[in-house]
Amino acid sequence: MDISQYLEIFIDESAEHLQTLSDCIMTLEKEPDNKDTINEVFRAAHSLKGMAGTMGFKRMQHLTHDMENVFQEVRSDKLSVDSSMIDLLFKCLDAIEGYLDNVKASSDEGKEDNELIIKELNNAIARANNKPADDTPAAAESGSEGTAASANVKESDKQYLEIELDDADRKKINELKEAGQHIYGMTVRIQSECLLKAARAFLVFRAVEEFGQIVVYQPSSQDIEDEKFDLTFSFYLASAESLDVVKKAAENVSEIDAVFAEELNDFSERVEEEKEAEEETKPAPVEKKAAAPAKKEDSQAQAKKAVGKPATNRTVRVDIEKLDALMNQVSELIIAKNSLVSISSSEGGNSSQSFHEQIEYLERITTNLHESVMKVRMVPIESVVNKFPRMIRDLSRTLNKKMELVMTGEDTELDRTVVDQIGDPLQHLLRNSADHGLEDTALRIKRGKPEVGNIFLNAYQEGNNVIIQVGDDGNGIDVEAVKNKAIERGTITEEQAESMTQKEIINLLFLPSFSMAKKITDISGRGVGLDVVKSGIEQLGGDVDVKTSIGEGTTFSVRLPLTLAIIQALMVEIRDEKYAIALGSISNIENIPVTEIKYVQAKEVMHLRGSVIPLVRLDKVLDIEPMEVEPENLTVVIVKRGDSQVGLVVDNLIGQQEIVIKSLGKYINGNKLISGATILGDGEVALILDANTLM
Repeated sequence: MDISQYLEIFIDESAEHLQTLSDCIMTLEKEPDNKDTINEVFRAAHSLKGMAGTMGFKRMQHLTHDMENVFQEVRSDKLSVDSSMIDLLFKCLDAIEGYLDNVKASSDEGKEDNELIIKELNNAIARANNKPADDTPAAAESGSEGTAASANVKESDKQYLEIELDDADRKKINELKEAGQHIYGMTVRIQSECLLKAARAFLVFRAVEEFGQIVVYQPSSQDIEDEKFDLTFSFYLASAESLDVVKKAAENVSEIDAVFAEELNDFSERVEEEKEAEEETKPAPVEKKAAAPAKKEDSQAQAKKAVGKPATNRTVRVDIEKLDALMNQVSELIIAKNSLVSISSSEGGNSSQSFHEQIEYLERITTNLHESVMKVRMVPIESVVNKFPRMIRDLSRTLNKKMELVMTGEDTELDRTVVDQIGDPLQHLLRNSADHGLEDTALRIKRGKPEVGNIFLNAYQEGNNVIIQVGDDGNGIDVEAVKNKAIERGTITEEQAESMTQKEIINLLFLPSFSMAKKITDISGRGVGLDVVKSGIEQLGGDVDVKTSIGEGTTFSVRLPLTLAIIQALMVEIRDEKYAIALGSISNIENIPVTEIKYVQAKEVMHLRGSVIPLVRLDKVLDIEPMEVEPENLTVVIVKRGDSQVGLVVDNLIGQQEIVIKSLGKYINGNKLISGATILGDGEVALILDANTLM
């Protein structure tokens, strides 16, 4: 059997178990006597060990086995959880993560044995049992458990289950016998505490199939795969190898309680006996029914187990490429709908009633299909943010500052594409808060603040956007210091600095290589600063805003679109060219007389309900031929980003339309004004304007 088909499942599930372990160990640091958490750690380590063994990753299996042993001692109250153990456990997690990274990269766990960590784990077990610490790492688990267990096989176990054969099975076995193969009957019993019975059975099959061919299973191979068996399963194996070699291969699989095997030399006689027995007991289903009640309690217990299964079993992992293909089909469907709309409007009053009904029906389908696909693509941001508490814990120790991270809204959902790419910008903002934001403990106490610094990450949905706020209750941004640094570096002149608002000065922090770090550290200040955060967020169609108060703290607000594929847009016209502006960024639309345009520092602005709004003439920005005669009134589309507003001057409004965003690839990636293109109903291409860049 080829295990490569299980690699993706292994990687996903291992990552989940690692996250569970990380969360539980963080909890144990605060509540070292929490039995539920201790049991959860034991279960997660046990599952990881079983999965690693199934995939044949011996080093990972060995490490998780020793972790499991340590927690067996903790469960038995022989060991207590202290800070040194927590550090050791986090070392284990980092090592397992290293194995997992290797598996992702090369489908192999690598050659690192992590002997020092395993030695520390074994020394902890030795301390628990009042034994001297061992200087040599423990031998690999492979083979030790199974062989020891099999040495204690009781005589009563030495029987294999009767296997029901049909004519095809009998014929196949006789052919193999005639070809000189031995036929072995084998029964394997798995340890009662084993969590992954099917995986154990699969490992046994894989081990014995190196020496031959399994002819028939009891129960069926499908039932074994679905774990529809108690602890025992049997099979007939045809092999040219000796019985001892085959038996030892099965015994070497971990978590096997007993293996019994015998060669069926008198197989042809046995076949005849079975046939006769079958003829005699044709009405025998009654006997089977009589035996059934003995298993009734088991089946009830299994039914109870099934009811209490965790919700994760109900989820389905979907390949993102399949979703992208589905999304593309929806895109084409919407383009087809737009074509129909275009035909309909061009025919005017001649269109039939049914034609309009068809368009409405198509519109309903495309909207529903779009919503369905979007729901499939949406995933909670939890998958990104759940690694941050551990990161803040490590930073706390590295920086020697007391801090804690409080997160809310982890269940807020975003498009999978956005979630996959938002991790790094958020991580950088959190590191920024820990390193630059929070003061030293002594300064916090002097200012009358709590000794432990507070870092927060809050996520929530707002209309068609998700807002993620990252901040701290630390020092805040010293605007004067930023201004002086910018003047010193020649980024701005002193004259410019005098007329700049606080917000404009803070935005200087987002310029490439602009860092306020007094010294370069591994945490921040390598010149890979907030500009990387900003560009990463803007690539996702989002923006970032900063609010700060000196001595009180700073909050970065990241605004992200729910999805990147299909949006509602306002179609506008500038001369003969059509452009789209995302509806989510539009505040309102105004018609203003040219006479009302005012000038501030030689730039055009308009007054609107007490606000001064800068005007951007899109024809100039897009390098379109100017009008010969300027109209008396201007159509202005007012777009917003956070608290800022800008008026975009257009020629005509075409109307609202659901558009499909098509990437322009690398053709014009130097021009950030254009975030993509869409195909209109008449086949014409319209460019999508990025309001954030325009602002």
